[in-house]
Amino acid sequence: MPQQRVTDVTPVLQPAEEIRLPAETSSAQRSRRLVRSALESWGLGGQGEVVELLVGELVANAVRHAGGDDIGLRALRGQGRVRVEVRDLSRVLPCLIMGDVEDDNGRGLRIVDKLADRWGVDLLARGKSVWFELRVRPL
Repeated sequence: MPQQRVTDVTPVLQPAEEIRLPAETSSAQRSRRLVRSALESWGLGGQGEVVELLVGELVANAVRHAGGDDIGLRALRGQGRVRVEVRDLSRVLPCLIMGDVEDDNGRGLRIVDKLADRWGVDLLARGKSVWFELRVRPL
C-alpha cells in the first residue's frame, strides 16, 4: 500500500535534483554504484548492501514496465533514515505480485516490501515516483 510522502528529508546527490539514467538494463548497476557512493559520502557505507539491492530492483522494474527513454534517481537522507526514489513517466502503479519464490519475474516489489521499512508510490504531474526508506545509523 502506498505510504504518505515524508517531507523532512534532504536531497543529497545534487540539491533538490535527480540524476537521469537511460531506460536500459545497465542502469540498475549504475544506480547501485551511485547510491553506494552517496551512502559512503554520508558515512553510511557499511549499510549499503540492502539499499543497493532495493534500488536495483526499482530501477529494473522501471526499465521493464514503464517505457520511456529515461528514468530519474534521487537519494535522500533524513534523521536516521535513507530514502531512494525512482521516477518514470508512466502513471501505471506497480503491482505487488505474490507468486512463487522460484518465479523468474515478479519478485522485485516483494523484495522491497520485505526489506524496506517503508515504501510507496507518489503520482506526479508526469509519471510516478516509487520509493523506499530504510533506517540507518552512522558508523
